[in-house]
Amino acid sequence: MYILITPAKNEQESLPSVADSVLKQTILPQLWILVDDGSVDETPGIIRELTAKHPWIQSIRLPPRPRDITFHYAFVCRQGFEYAVRYGNENGIPFGYIGLLDADTCLTDTYFEHLISAFEKDPRLGIASGGIYYERNGNLEWINDLDKDPVGTGRLWRKECFFETGGYRVEPSPDSISNIKAILHGWKIQSFKEIIAVQTRPTSGAEGVWKGYIINGKNAHYLNKHPLLVFLNFIDFSTQKPHYIGIAYVYGYLRGIIRRDKKIEDKEIKDYYWNTRIREYLPRFFHLK
Repeated sequence: MYILITPAKNEQESLPSVADSVLKQTILPQLWILVDDGSVDETPGIIRELTAKHPWIQSIRLPPRPRDITFHYAFVCRQGFEYAVRYGNENGIPFGYIGLLDADTCLTDTYFEHLISAFEKDPRLGIASGGIYYERNGNLEWINDLDKDPVGTGRLWRKECFFETGGYRVEPSPDSISNIKAILHGWKIQSFKEIIAVQTRPTSGAEGVWKGYIINGKNAHYLNKHPLLVFLNFIDFSTQKPHYIGIAYVYGYLRGIIRRDKKIEDKEIKDYYWNTRIREYLPRFFHLK
């Protein structure tokens, strides 16, 4: 019913737990593609064991490159999606949904069952994800995301929405771009707090949280986010732990302005982030209906 993509680079610590959570799904993927981004730890061995035991798990390996959560991350994911679709078509594997799961995200057993149920209830739902939680001191803590949009990891696209909106683009913030393209094409998008996924490290934390949020700020400039929207994001991030991520975010945004870094060329995306997004975000920020 769905195919799943997981990019992995040096994930020997987290990948076994992530794989275990996928294997326990009440609805298993028809195909799971693990994309090894040139890992130099035990990740390739873990992937070999998985593919040897489960014929519906396949893998591809890319040449070693430094970790990069902007263009290169999107490129790695794109390679996985293209391979999965091609492999599925060549081998007669039917699928109605396409999923992305990072190698640091563990899922509850009914995660995809509940997401698919949400799609079946609403034929215009194009993209959906669960809620992302961290485990702190033995308790699950929800990441309070004011956007309420599907997050990157643990997301599903309806197949028609995925292809109609151009698939997975090799751009910074490809998940946000995909969300916007879906909205502009008349699809609904939604995250479901009650469908739980547990992230083993902070979002954008693969190379350290400070660096990750600087990159997020640079991406905000790249996407042409309105300064007021950036300011509201800063306040939101500053209420989360660690509190300094808001400063890192603004620093990355301002650095993009000062350096006159390139912005996205897609006019739809630029206009959306400068005009429409701020009108959507303000009521959410101030808890208005």
